[in-house]
Amino acid sequence: MHFGVISTADIGLGSVIPGIQASEHTVDAIASRDEDRAAAVADARGIPRAYGDYDALLADDALDAVYIPLPNGLHAEWIRRAADEGLHVLCEKPLTGSAAETAAVFDYCDERGVTLMEAFMYRFHPRTERAREIVASELGEIVSVTSHFSFRMPDGADDIRLDPELAGGSVMDVGCYAISAARLFLGTPDRAYATTTDTRDAGVDTRMTGVLEYDSGQTARIESSFDTPETQYYRVQTTDGWLRAEQSFGVERTDSVELTYSTGERVVTESFDPVDDYRREVEHFADCAVSGETPRVDRDESVDVMRIVDAVYESAEAGRPVALD
Repeated sequence: MHFGVISTADIGLGSVIPGIQASEHTVDAIASRDEDRAAAVADARGIPRAYGDYDALLADDALDAVYIPLPNGLHAEWIRRAADEGLHVLCEKPLTGSAAETAAVFDYCDERGVTLMEAFMYRFHPRTERAREIVASELGEIVSVTSHFSFRMPDGADDIRLDPELAGGSVMDVGCYAISAARLFLGTPDRAYATTTDTRDAGVDTRMTGVLEYDSGQTARIESSFDTPETQYYRVQTTDGWLRAEQSFGVERTDSVELTYSTGERVVTESFDPVDDYRREVEHFADCAVSGETPRVDRDESVDVMRIVDAVYESAEAGRPVALD
């Protein structure tokens, strides 16, 4: 599959483009609003064509798909424009700024016969797959899930993730991972209760703490922050044990990782050799685009995660628990 990349964002340059190039697929074009920047990246990365305009890339008849790592607030527009050109779309998380808009872009792509997938790369790491298997088959009933993703953004940073016009904020940037993990194990909650703080006076949340409640009595605690040292983990507590993964969302392709779980007095640690989950994500997306099969991160998952995000923000603003529609 021949990919075009819309933007020279760091996530594309450092992770997704190398993932595509390590697979049997190719990056054939890249676009930036700065043509010199696009040309320099193309030259350095061995990409055949560079464009100083996103529409020019979308008009490239040799492309089959695009990868979109633009700021969150621009995703929906360029998903639609790519779909208009018949291009399959792999887009960074979150796909859009709301559940309603996420559902709408899936409808749009379905109508035009193209595959759309949200790029939650951690879903393609073998450890994530094994964690789901253990919880489903080797542990008892889930009591609670705790999921946390934070990092320290430099003080005074001029960062698009602090721009409310571009759908910035810690929930949108890293909290969505914590929410995704909670949903992965427990499904979609019935209520959300959350608080947010804007420590940078930026107009977006820089910290979030929330509780997701289920009518079954199960709960999930979720946290995100731009103000604390990097921390990533999820923990699943069950009636007979627990499971925990550290550095759970962003794993370097050269790093081995572990997964630890316990049933009673028995504690087991499983190790996983280094893998490129970005490459695995790309390969899965391309296979689905060609076969027409539904991607692992499908419409239901993407919309449900954003339903929770919507409820988290609504709860934080209202100061009370909010029921999910």
